[in-house]
Amino acid sequence: MALDDGQRLRDLGMKSERLLWPTKSSSNIEDEVKDLEHKVGLTTLEKAVAWAQTNSMWPDTFGLACCAIEMMSIVTARYDIARFGMAPFRGPPRQADLLVVSGRGSHKMAAPLRQIYDQMLEPKWVIAMGACASSGGMFNNYAIVQSVDKIVPVDMYVPGCPPRPEQLIEGIVRLHEAVRAGVPPAYELRSVAS
Repeated sequence: MALDDGQRLRDLGMKSERLLWPTKSSSNIEDEVKDLEHKVGLTTLEKAVAWAQTNSMWPDTFGLACCAIEMMSIVTARYDIARFGMAPFRGPPRQADLLVVSGRGSHKMAAPLRQIYDQMLEPKWVIAMGACASSGGMFNNYAIVQSVDKIVPVDMYVPGCPPRPEQLIEGIVRLHEAVRAGVPPAYELRSVAS
């Protein structure tokens, strides 16, 4: 919690001699730290953990179709997701905490997708990238799962056919905002609703 201009620690309930007796002359140390209360940012442990999680979120990729090409381009110099602390796509799912499912999910790929998701350590998040991953897209038939949320709980949907890399980055930013706001991962919400 950062202090607003004009807001003092005295107003927040802190009781010290310096704060309660403002007419008393100050010592040298008090002169040195006079404006410190306006320069120090205060936070909670939960907010610090959420900040750390969003700045070190490592993606695992599950590219199934044309959306995977757009997903791969976000690590290039033009889009550079390294600025979010997400530079490497992780190969092993045990090193990743964000699963990006891009493309159409067939019933044949449902078991491997669930296996990779189950191998990820908690907390973990899922982004469904593209119309096919989000809703089955134009493939309304027996072979395609009509949304990957029937297989794994999805935290963020990125629409488009295929979505541009900028849209995926926007989805990542929105996911970061949700994590910082304290929104629990989708698997926790799903277990509460059951």
